[in-house]
Amino acid sequence: QLRLVESGGGLVQAGGSVRLSCAASGRTLGTNTMAWFRQAPGKERDFVSVINWSRSYIDYGDSVKGRFTISRDNAKNTVYLQMNSLKPEDTAVYYCAADRAIRTTPSRRHTAYEYWGQGTQVTVSA
Repeated sequence: QLRLVESGGGLVQAGGSVRLSCAASGRTLGTNTMAWFRQAPGKERDFVSVINWSRSYIDYGDSVKGRFTISRDNAKNTVYLQMNSLKPEDTAVYYCAADRAIRTTPSRRHTAYEYWGQGTQVTVSA
C-alpha cells in the first residue's frame, strides 16, 4: 500500500516562496503519475500540477502557471512543489496524490487519483 506524507507548509507573506515535499512509503512510486491539488475552505479541490513518472509530461493549473514548479526524485521516492510569488489566494490545504493507472495524458481530475496524503496547510498573508 502506497502512503503519502506532505510537508513544508506554513505561513508566508505574499510574494514569498515555499517548497512542499511529498514523501512516499510502502513501495516505490515506480510508474505512478503524481499530482498536487489544493482546497480552500468552502471550495472544491482544485488541480495544481501533475508530473508523470518519466518527467516527460508536466502540467499546471492556469492560476499557478509560471509561479509553481513540480518535480520528482524517483530515487528518493519524493515529489516536490516549489511555489514562488505566492498570493493570498494561494492559501489552501495542499494535497499530494498518486494515480495507479498509466494514462496517455495524466489527469487533472482529483477523482482519477487513488492515493492521497493528509494535506499540508499553506497560508499566504497579504
